[in-house]
Amino acid sequence: MVTQTTEGVKISVVTYYQPEYSRPLSNEFMFAYQISIENTGSHTVQLISRHWYIIDSNGTKREVQGEGVVGKQPVIEPGKTHQYVSGCHLRTELGKMYGTYLMERQFDGKRFEVRIPEFKLVAPEKLN
Repeated sequence: MVTQTTEGVKISVVTYYQPEYSRPLSNEFMFAYQISIENTGSHTVQLISRHWYIIDSNGTKREVQGEGVVGKQPVIEPGKTHQYVSGCHLRTELGKMYGTYLMERQFDGKRFEVRIPEFKLVAPEKLN
């Protein structure tokens, strides 16, 4: 698990390789990741949008931007956590992801970016 806190918002990431959806002989590798967004601050915040960078070990870099996460723009009160699971496909058995969430404080409308820490995506056969 990797973790990073920005302005009272703690992001934790756990990754999973999904062999049942991968086809290594066709260079298709599927990964899932679970994100926990914990509000450790004193103000309620809302996740507005996401901006991801996805990099294969062959150097291919993709960007993904959009509103919310998995169709939601969660409001997270102090001391509460929002979790979700999503996925990513790579053309190589190694890669990484990182990015930012745009958050908004509810009491004053201030928007700020929260860093999503870089995390590795690794097929188990590469760990030997």
